[in-house]
Amino acid sequence: MPSHIILLLILSLTIFQPDETLRSYGGADRTWHLVTLKGADFDATATLTFPSRNRIAGQAPCNRYFSRNAAPYPWIEIGPIGATRRACPDLQAEQAYFEALEAVNVAVIEGDTLTLSDEETPLLVFTARD
Repeated sequence: MPSHIILLLILSLTIFQPDETLRSYGGADRTWHLVTLKGADFDATATLTFPSRNRIAGQAPCNRYFSRNAAPYPWIEIGPIGATRRACPDLQAEQAYFEALEAVNVAVIEGDTLTLSDEETPLLVFTARD
């Protein structure tokens, strides 16, 4: 079988698979606003959205960012994170946010609350504002 036909077959199988990520389990069509980071109130502003299949995006304290998440719910695997490069007084808060996002691997949505955790600890808690 020619290689281009095999490639088309593989692509068609992945395109028509159902979206099993957090996006399909209540994450889509909402803007999630960060409330706590590692159990402490987050005084800066950060948002998280799921704009399309396997994608995340948002506004960190200083910069817009984007990344991938292809893990099936309730798992989540974010990274690497790409971001614009604006400076602001909240760069330290932004770095802490990005580090926590890349460390999470479990996601739970309960009503208007999204909790992202590592195996043991909730790292990020968001509330939804449509």
